[in-house]
Parts: sequence; C-alpha cells; structure tokens
Amino acid sequence: MKDNAPQLANIGKFQDKLVTADGQTRATVSLTQPDTLWFNTGTLCNIECVNCYIASSPTNDALVYLTADEIRNFLDQIDERNWPVREIGFTGGEPFMNPEMIEMTRAALERGYEVLILTNAMAPMMRRKMREGLLELQSKYNDKLTLRISVDHYRPDLHDEERGKGSFDKTVTGMEWLRDHGFNMAIAGRTVWGDTDAESRAGYAAFFARHDFDIDPNNPAQTVLFPEMDESVEVPEITTACWGILDKSPNAVMCANSRMVVKRKGADRPAVLACTLLPYEPEFEMGHSLAEAEADVHLNHPHCAKFCVLGGASCSG
Repeated sequence: MKDNAPQLANIGKFQDKLVTADGQTRATVSLTQPDTLWFNTGTLCNIECVNCYIASSPTNDALVYLTADEIRNFLDQIDERNWPVREIGFTGGEPFMNPEMIEMTRAALERGYEVLILTNAMAPMMRRKMREGLLELQSKYNDKLTLRISVDHYRPDLHDEERGKGSFDKTVTGMEWLRDHGFNMAIAGRTVWGDTDAESRAGYAAFFARHDFDIDPNNPAQTVLFPEMDESVEVPEITTACWGILDKSPNAVMCANSRMVVKRKGADRPAVLACTLLPYEPEFEMGHSLAEAEADVHLNHPHCAKFCVLGGASCSG
C-alpha cells in the first residue's frame, strides 16, 4: 500500500535495503532486548479517522481477526525462544471489535505479562459482553492491565475533526466507565494541530482534572503524544555512520525491542512484522515465527528515519 508521496519526496532513496542512494552502508538494528510483543487484532474499526496510521475503518479487513489460539501459540514461542518479554500489546483497528478480545487478553494475563490495550473506548468496548469480560479480568489482574485511550486532542472539536462528530463525548463516556471501575488508563494524543509539548500536556492536565481521570499528563508513558506520519516530507537515509554522529544507540530504536504479529486477509497463518508502523510493507514482514523475527532490520523506509532514529535531529554531520 505504498503511495506516491514518499517516493516523490524521497526520490531515489530507500530503494536498496543494504545501501543508501549515495552508496553508503544502510544502518541495521538487531533485536537486542525483545520486551514487547504486539498483536494487531484486525484492521476493522467502528470509525474511520482522517489520519489513521494504519487506515483502519469499518470496511478495511486487510488484517483479519487474530484468534486466542493464535495468541497462545506465540506466547508459547516466547517461552521457547527465551525472549525477555515484559509486555503484550493489543492494537487494531479497534481491538474490541474482535469477538475473542477478552479471551486473548486473558491468555496473556494468565502467563504473567503486563497487557496494554489500545482502544477508542467507544461502542465496541462498551458492549455488555466486553464490559463483563473486562471487569472479570480487572478483578484478577488489575495491576497488570492498562487501557490506552485514543484522545487525539483535549478539545472536543479538534478530536471530532479527526474522528467524527460526537466521538469525543462517546470516548469520555467509556473513560468514565473505566474510571468508575478502577481500571488503569493512559491516553494517546496527537500533535497534528501544532501545539507545543507543554501546551498539549497542560491541556490534557485540565481535561483529566475535569473528569477526575487518574492519568499523569507529564508522564510520557501515561500521556503519549504521537507525531504525524507525513510521508510527503523528505528525510535523510540512516547510515551506519549516523549512530556516532547522532550519539544514539541502535538499541534505542523500537525494532530493537519489539515485534508485531498480524494476520493478512487470505493467509492461512499469522506473520511477524519488524515494526508496528509498517503493516503493509512486504519488506518488513519477517516470517511466520519468532525465530525468523530475530533477524536484523534494515532501516529502509522514511518512517525509520523520521520517527525512530532522528526525532527531529539531523545526521548530516
């Protein structure tokens, strides 16, 4: 699903996984500390956001529902490979669209993992079956379970600009239910409107205070602010020399410590991807097992540079 924008902005770049456009050795990242395994539960979602990272919608089933048995298989592989995984993450789409979401969560919690579920906290989560299942899990594993709610902006009008009229109020209703039942919550916001980090965190602080949400606006793990993924912006390629120039370790890059499991429409089994941000890029599919996913990742995509390595810095020397 590559579009033409990144190709035009970065013409000639990101073509050869081993060598950059100017002939330098492309940087790679090794899986040094796999502490998070993500599962994409499917790309179907109850809403369609303007700038969805993964193009989720009520009709996009490019990634189909995973099953609890498939989750258990990968949890077994974690044990077999002796991966030091601490956290299991579930993302979508909207995870609570998946009918086996509660059972998948239970499978991970029963093994002792911390579990993070990314959700919009809207109608799918608020179905009776899901609420009953969540309450059961919360009663047994509350210290291990966190729901990260997508609140794109603390202003209702800007949030609804992304997610549709009335979305903010529906999400707040879901968050209030989670609050009233003692769930651990975090939020994910976005920076598309150009607020400074300080402005965003102050705005979320006021929002949390109004609703008595126990979320720390200044803790990046509880209030996560994601940059926009504008693929039309030109970015430099990352060479092996960049690590020294930037004084950054490849161990700090996301693909050094995580992988994501997806199941493509029509596939007979799930696949493991190097990156949660690149679900549709064949080059970043590593195989069907965690053993295969231990291979090095070549940073051959604009997102690798802009989001995971540079973070606004430059490695031009």
